[in-house]
Order: sequence, then C-alpha cells, then structure tokens
Amino acid sequence: MTTYLLAGGGTAGHVNPMLAVADGLKARRPDDEVLILGTAEGLESRLVPERGYELLIVPKVPFPRRPNGAALKFPVRFSRAVKTVRGYLRERGVDVVLGVGGYAAAPAYIAAKRERIPSVVHEANARPGMANVLGARSASAVGVAFEGTPMKRGELVGMPLRPEIVELDRAAARREAAESFGLDPDRPILLVFGGSLGARRINETLASSWRDILDAGWQVLHATGQKNAVDDPSAPGYAVVPYIDRMDLAFAAADLIVARSGASTVSEISALGIPALYVPYPVGNGEQKLNASSAVSRGAARIIDDADFTPERVRREIVPLLADRGALDAMTAAAAKAGTRLGTETVIAHLDRAMKENRS
Repeated sequence: MTTYLLAGGGTAGHVNPMLAVADGLKARRPDDEVLILGTAEGLESRLVPERGYELLIVPKVPFPRRPNGAALKFPVRFSRAVKTVRGYLRERGVDVVLGVGGYAAAPAYIAAKRERIPSVVHEANARPGMANVLGARSASAVGVAFEGTPMKRGELVGMPLRPEIVELDRAAARREAAESFGLDPDRPILLVFGGSLGARRINETLASSWRDILDAGWQVLHATGQKNAVDDPSAPGYAVVPYIDRMDLAFAAADLIVARSGASTVSEISALGIPALYVPYPVGNGEQKLNASSAVSRGAARIIDDADFTPERVRREIVPLLADRGALDAMTAAAAKAGTRLGTETVIAHLDRAMKENRS
C-alpha cells in the first residue's frame, strides 16, 4: 500500500486539481491511502471532508511581503509548521508528497526534503506562486498547466480535471443539456459566466446586449453568480440562472463561451475543445490574462479586457463573430487541439516516477 500526501489549498483553483488527483489515485488502487494537507481557513476545510478524504491541518503562515511584526515572527511560525508536517509524514508513513500551491504547500515541500521523501509540484497558473517556486528547487518533478509557465524543470502536463469533465461526450449530451436549461438544442448557444459569485462587468454588459445576440440567431445561457445577479427578462432563448450545478451540461450545450480566465476555467474549456472569449479578472497580478494566452496564441480564443467588455464591444465584435461561420469553425478546430484531458494521469505518473527514483 502506498500513502500519498497532497498539500495545498486556499482557493478552488488549488483544491479542485488536488481532489481530482486524489480521486484518480483511489480509482486506480482503492487500498492506497490519500491524505490531504491544508489549513483550517482555506476552502479545503470544507471541500476535502465533503469528498471523503482526511484533512490534516497545518497552521497558515503567509510569506511576509514587507518588514513588519508578522515578518519578525515568520521564521519561528514557519519552522513550527514544517515540524507539524514532518510529524504527519513520519506518523502516517507517507511515501510521496504532491504540492499544488497555497499556504500548506510550502511547509510540505521543506518537510519532505528533510525527511528524504520525494515531492512533486503542480502549478495551475501561468504565473507561479511563491510556494511552488520554492518547492520546484527540490522536487523530483514539476508539472505546469500552461505553456510558458516560468518554472524550473517545468513540464507541460495540463490540469487535473473533475471526472465529469474528463468523461463528457459533448455531442451525445447536447440535446439533454440544452433542454435542461429550457433552450433549443438545434440553435447555437452562447454560454456566459463569471464564476460562482459572478462578474459585475460581464453581467451588466449582457443585461444591455442580450437582445443583439438573440437577433443574431443565437441563444444565451447566462449564469449571473450568486452575488451579482441581474433581472431575468424571461425572454425565450435567454436563460438566466444564478448558479449552474452541472457545469458539464452547460459545457455540453455551449457553442461559444464568454468567461473569466481562471486556471481551472481555461483548462476545462480547452480540454473540451470549446472556443472562448475571455474577459480576465482585472484585479491581482495579471495571471488570468496569462492563463488565456496559450489558447489565444493557438487561435482557440480571444481576449477582451474587462474595461473594454461593453455593450458596444459586444455589438461591434461578438455579434459579427456569431454570424461568421468560417471564423467560428476555425476557432473550434483550434480549440480541439488546445487542451488535454490527461492532466490527472500525467501527475500520477510523476508521483510514480518520483517514488521509483527515490528507491533506486
């Protein structure tokens, strides 16, 4: 029996790939033990137990970004976190560590190195986080989700994805998917979403331009999010929902997508071969724009900056695209080559290789 420790969390972008790998490991060998290391404050504290995995807690110790009181306390607090993880590694007989970034990953990398246990890094974003940059220095293998990610010894592996995405047959599910949202499966569908909470800019623009899209012969499935909802005009062909529980059905129905460009979103859309118009989240360090750049360079997607995503831009650029069958076909063909559904298998292969090399 092999014991794995998967470390990371904080956001869905870290937790979901980690859980996909956990599911892949258990599906391959149910008797293997999969432990997950996270913080009490991160999203993993809820999602990991819900999925049936044991969550081991490590204190949240942010890297100091300026000289202050927290910076003075960091060495001692981080040392304690590493000591806690080393205890888990010994007590549970861990054979290999996978880190995906986030507060739990950094102490896991250091602890694994000191215990002479092999580690593997997976970086989901095109701009890597500090924990994974640190972990890559001693890792046996480093996998990245996007081309051009500046990681030492980084190998393009794609994103570990949810089984319902990996196994989705879009063509076979198209009719059921469209009808489940009250739409006509024989007419093209534009899927629009901005994440679980929604995106104000995207919602406001769609609220003022959905008629133009319908006039172009398309339908719209618009997930507004639970925080930034818009009024539903109850118009035939314009399905407005606050949240989509079955994103696999939404993807099956979609002929074109407008969305933010978080790492998981871009990876899932690319893996399914759906053309997209990305509106990157304008706050942060610009990683969303970088996440979309690979699909854009391949011709599978376009980027519209958040400030430029206006009703006028929809009428000037998106509506003409909807009527250009040749351009859409070219984007669809490019999208079919832009992603991979093999991220989970490749990361697991890295774990296997790391253990084999460590024994030799």
